[in-house]
Amino acid sequence: MIVKFLYDKGLRSEHANNVACAAIGLSIASWFASRTVEGKGLDRADRWGIFVATWPATWFGLGQALSQYERTVISFGR
Repeated sequence: MIVKFLYDKGLRSEHANNVACAAIGLSIASWFASRTVEGKGLDRADRWGIFVATWPATWFGLGQALSQYERTVISFGR
């Protein structure tokens, strides 16, 4: 089970949720940087922003799974 493995390695739900929040900022930053620095047009900047914007959902989902696992571990012990 991946969630148990990640929990045993020290990843907690709050870590995953913090990464998800950071990924939202990274999405905005990558869109802005692609738009201004690269100069390859708005379409490319939108693609970068959308690509990075898929990450927060994954991290929030992982945070939710870890949160449920943490409740199970605390309730029933190991």
